[in-house]
Amino acid sequence: MDGDAPRYYGAASHEPGCARNSARPFYHSGVHMAQAKPGDTVKVHYTGTLSDGGEFDSSAGRAPLEFTIGGGDLIPGFENAVVGMAPGESRSVVIPAEEAYGPRHAEGVQQVERTRIPVEIELAAGVRLEGRDQTGRRVVLTVTEVTEATVTLDANHPLAGEDLTFEIELIEIA
Repeated sequence: MDGDAPRYYGAASHEPGCARNSARPFYHSGVHMAQAKPGDTVKVHYTGTLSDGGEFDSSAGRAPLEFTIGGGDLIPGFENAVVGMAPGESRSVVIPAEEAYGPRHAEGVQQVERTRIPVEIELAAGVRLEGRDQTGRRVVLTVTEVTEATVTLDANHPLAGEDLTFEIELIEIA
């Protein structure tokens, strides 16, 4: 290979010319491309899908998602997936439930008397309510069932217990 020719490193095979899922630095025309690391503020485009292929979120048609790696604003598995990426690189990653929204907790589902919820609140399965726990911390609850006498509320995140697949493209390291 000519010493002045552009070189690209990437992929699990570490073959020149491949740019996916790299743990190695990227080179283009002999210039080292920056890789995302903890503490960096980055911009990414992403699409999230469930194991059945259903899409649950995407930045398509919107501005890229901006966050600081390690800042704790996103699920740990997503932040970790961006570490080592270079601008322009894309990768697909499966994030297990434990690194996403955690497992579903049966104790997070409770049935309450219908009379404990103000009558002006229209209740139906899927409605999200905000409440406070015993310590005063904000809790988001999802109505899962409504009868004449009771309402079943779920404090689990809607994606709890789910392994999540993300297609991530690193747009910029700020």
